[in-house]
Amino acid sequence: MKSTTSKNHAYFLLRLAMGINLLAHGLVRIPKIKTFSNWMVNLYKETILPEIFISPFAKILPFVELTIGVFLVFGLYTYRTCLASGILMTILIFGSCLAEQWEWVGFQMIYVLFFYLLISTSQNNHFSIDNLLQNKS
Repeated sequence: MKSTTSKNHAYFLLRLAMGINLLAHGLVRIPKIKTFSNWMVNLYKETILPEIFISPFAKILPFVELTIGVFLVFGLYTYRTCLASGILMTILIFGSCLAEQWEWVGFQMIYVLFFYLLISTSQNNHFSIDNLLQNKS
């Protein structure tokens, strides 16, 4: 078994923080999915996005966030999960721009930066299910 480094610990903390963040986003929204969906539809009603796209997206988003969060917390399919997270953030940035929520765009760009860091330093993903599975083969 290879020894751990401070980079392994730092990677774990960042991956865990991002995972808990997304897991919690999904977790709090799922019980009130109808309210969340209505809020999103109302937010985007003045944009070019048709409601037929917004409502289903709003109903799926919390489950996607929850799933991504769980995968990140446990370090399962970490590289692919981080790529999916970056794509999700890009979609959210597009929507935030259309709704002229510029402050949200700034925060979402920070999320993208964190996912960039996780992707570009994925060799440090020591404390993960991915690593356990890799060591078994």
